[in-house]
Amino acid sequence: MECPYPIRQLPETAIHRIAPWRLVPAPLAALLGLWGLERGGSMWRDESVTWQVAHRPLSGLWELLGAVDAVHGLYYLLMHGVFLLWDGGLWALRLPSVAATALAAAGVAAVAHRLAGDRAALIAGVAYAVLPPVQMYAQEGRSYALVACAVVWATHLALRERWAGYAAVLLLGCWLHEFAVLALPAHAFAAWRAPGWRRAAAAVVVLLLPLAWVSARQADQQLGWLGRPGWQDWAAYGVLAGACLLLARGAAPGVVRVALPLALLPPGVLLAVSLVHPWYVDRYVLYALAGLALLAGARLATARGWWPWLLVAALLVPAALWSVWLRTPDSRKDDALAAAAAVRERARPGDAVVFLPSRRREWLLSSPDVYAGLRDVALDRSPAASRTLQGTELPSVELREALIASPRVIALMDPAGQPLDPYPREAVKRQTLAAWFDRCSLTESRGARIAVYARPGACD
Repeated sequence: MECPYPIRQLPETAIHRIAPWRLVPAPLAALLGLWGLERGGSMWRDESVTWQVAHRPLSGLWELLGAVDAVHGLYYLLMHGVFLLWDGGLWALRLPSVAATALAAAGVAAVAHRLAGDRAALIAGVAYAVLPPVQMYAQEGRSYALVACAVVWATHLALRERWAGYAAVLLLGCWLHEFAVLALPAHAFAAWRAPGWRRAAAAVVVLLLPLAWVSARQADQQLGWLGRPGWQDWAAYGVLAGACLLLARGAAPGVVRVALPLALLPPGVLLAVSLVHPWYVDRYVLYALAGLALLAGARLATARGWWPWLLVAALLVPAALWSVWLRTPDSRKDDALAAAAAVRERARPGDAVVFLPSRRREWLLSSPDVYAGLRDVALDRSPAASRTLQGTELPSVELREALIASPRVIALMDPAGQPLDPYPREAVKRQTLAAWFDRCSLTESRGARIAVYARPGACD
């Protein structure tokens, strides 16, 4: 990168000489990703979406993306290819994220080495690998680990002034999730004077426009569930900012100009925008943690005495406990496979099934063997036929009649205390079940409730 102040660049011969050190973080990240990869055989709702969409034929996938979820289109296409090669269940679903996290850890080490030397490279790469949020998304069948990998390696290519490669890799990250484009203003802090960077940035923006145009039309449907950032979001950002500013004290100026904007600008911009358009979710800018790891590596590489390492050891204790918890089913909002297993235990052939709200149909779409044995009485058009994620439902009157005609109903519902959807169809479901059926049983699952309803006096 060209910048107003010199950034330390180590000779190529030195880089090749210490290449083995740069490889340490990748195996560590891979081992952490493989540890407890199945999370007790659980899969939460977003991963269920990946599973069922990636299993659609290419024609159906293309039709879906024209209506919703275009922002994840390239990732779904990638996972479609993975499942064609090996339909290996949870391992096939999550291994791409494990591999991407390992590559990202190696990339963080490579960036740190160019800026601060081999000791900083090792520490930064290891720091990135052990961060609990990084470990979380290393074991998730979604695109965020892949996006982080692309942003990290784009940063490395920018340092080497490989502008064509920079544009290609960052564009790949943006097409995996368009909020990767927020890395561009972060990179501008160190590279804005380089004509090559300006041309590459312009190319990324122009080639991202088709996706941005399509996803903007889908924004209300895609992100309508989000609210404005809460105090927890601002508090988390404050902790990140405080840690980064503390680590930046005494760090080399070149490291600060690259790492500090990368850590703070993408989440900060997205938080600010979300005051008007609620678009913020921390995982959308997971790659910002690479900036934190770079600052940690550079600062600890020059630390003197034992107290910095004592602090690191103290922080590793809660991080280790957090990491263990992340390998459990309880670490996610729900578990589609657990909900499907509970339905399998309680359902009888020919039972009706209803979802309150309808988007909870996702809990069974990734278990087609369970779903196929039930009558989805509210369904009008299937997800594939309607070019949607969870299908479309009957009008309220027909839905009510279909429920009343069912002697036994399995209802999948949100946990108690969740706000009830105000839509007419959802109200009809609740009212019909309450007026025409007895509730025979209620089972709590992870993030879900499964109730069995029968006609009055017919519970057994």
